[in-house]
Amino acid sequence: MLIDSHVNLHAPQFDDDRDAVIQRARDAGVGLMVEISDRVSSFETTHALAMAHPDLWCTVGTHPHEAKEDPDLSADRLIELSQREKVVGIGECGLDFHYDLSPRDVQAKVFRAHCAAARETGLPLVVHTREADAVMSGILRDEHAKGPFKFLMHCYTSGGELAELAAEMGAWFSVSGIATFKAAEEVRELVRNFPEDRIIVETDCPYLAPAPHRGRRNEPAYIGLVLDKLAELRGWSREQAERRTEDAFFNLFDRIPRP
Repeated sequence: MLIDSHVNLHAPQFDDDRDAVIQRARDAGVGLMVEISDRVSSFETTHALAMAHPDLWCTVGTHPHEAKEDPDLSADRLIELSQREKVVGIGECGLDFHYDLSPRDVQAKVFRAHCAAARETGLPLVVHTREADAVMSGILRDEHAKGPFKFLMHCYTSGGELAELAAEMGAWFSVSGIATFKAAEEVRELVRNFPEDRIIVETDCPYLAPAPHRGRRNEPAYIGLVLDKLAELRGWSREQAERRTEDAFFNLFDRIPRP
């Protein structure tokens, strides 16, 4: 079974053909998708999508770009929403110092609230990190010292030192279409060294379409191209890649019943 661990089907890029996109994913063999919350304020839309489709599940959280809209977001609020049916993770959350669309101190404060919610609920944390390695390392160390929690370094493109720290703390890593980009050799080298039992795949659609679709809208139907690249980089057969990533996915998102 193909699994897309990170989709943004609520995005306006899908407003004209969302049902058709979902059907194309199914036709391509995608058996399960995780719809990612990027703002608590729009969580109802995200959750409604999951509830409307038997093969969709969802998370609850606020992306660092959007942290400024609710700088006092509490762990209690995240915990409350996480009790909803079909919610299987906390996030997407974290730090993005590339765009700085929210103040850095607000990003950090909101990220810590998500860490606390993951620790309290036992749900995995979906972490976004870009150009914030030192601060991210410090927060992960601080928060794990308060009590461990599962976390996923989503679409990982940051540095090797942060990757090593996260791996030592038990993190999972997801591979996206970036691994197929011609100029992304540094990312491919990271992928070659991820813990083999904690790698999953994602499209992050509608963004980051893999080659040969780069520059177009991404869809969950393209997840097989990401899986093929992962298999190539790790020296696995396609069957091995499917089995390993499926095992890793269900070990991480353990609220989802395995078929």
